Amino acid sequence: MKYIIELEELQKMMQKGEEFRLIDCRFYLGSPEKGREEYQKGHIPGSIYLDLEKDLSSPVREHGGRHPLPHMEGFKSTLEKAGIDPDMKVVIYDGGDGAFAGRCWWLLKYAGHKEAFILNGGYQLWLDEDLPIDKEIPSYEPRNYELHIKNDMLAGCEEVKEVSEGKKNAILIDSRSYSRYIGKEEPIDKIAGHIPGAVNKDWSEGFEDGKWKTIEDQIERFSEFQKEDPLIVYCGSGVTATPNVLSLLEAGYKNVKLYAGSYSDWVSYPENPVENISKK
Repeated sequence: MKYIIELEELQKMMQKGEEFRLIDCRFYLGSPEKGREEYQKGHIPGSIYLDLEKDLSSPVREHGGRHPLPHMEGFKSTLEKAGIDPDMKVVIYDGGDGAFAGRCWWLLKYAGHKEAFILNGGYQLWLDEDLPIDKEIPSYEPRNYELHIKNDMLAGCEEVKEVSEGKKNAILIDSRSYSRYIGKEEPIDKIAGHIPGAVNKDWSEGFEDGKWKTIEDQIERFSEFQKEDPLIVYCGSGVTATPNVLSLLEAGYKNVKLYAGSYSDWVSYPENPVENISKK
């Protein structure tokens, strides 16, 4: 797999003394400080911590969704302070669910980073294997980071609107649970339903027993799409969509964009229509 690294490979890199950077992205949406607290209690040795809301997002505004993309100059500064340059291999992990690591991975690829990988199984697998953990907060010599923004990875609200209205050829993929997609429930956003025309591919179905499914399984998940189809992926706030983006790329799809503002951005515009299947 191009973007997923197995625990055994990470261990070999550590044993060989290879230069790379580990990023811990554990986070809990209902308890924003818990991820950092857990990192301070123990993490894979050498890891730095990046916070979803403080490092991987910018403050919430009227539009842009619940987790707007960070200002990229600020993200660049965060990487530089962590001693990361564009040529350094980076391995990212979260608690094992993949979404928070996926957000960091996507941002790095969007910034033009060459070698960014997610640890399969995350921190939970590290613990399950009874491997050593560290409480020391590492410090690294700052490095320069030159951004090479990949604008073809990102879709905005206007492009999504054109697709939804049939004015532009692309497939919208809603990565949320089926119950949220059909509008049966909506625990977070103010309007239940989905962007008209979107199809549902629950991001969590890309995992099994706490690990990413194989490339063959991902190909099967998305078999209704053609490899050349332009795809725009969204979720509630642009976080849990990123595992689907990665899975699509692993499955061989080339033209995959993230609607970073996602559904929470879409419904922030009163004029945008919403389709609610549960009421039909």
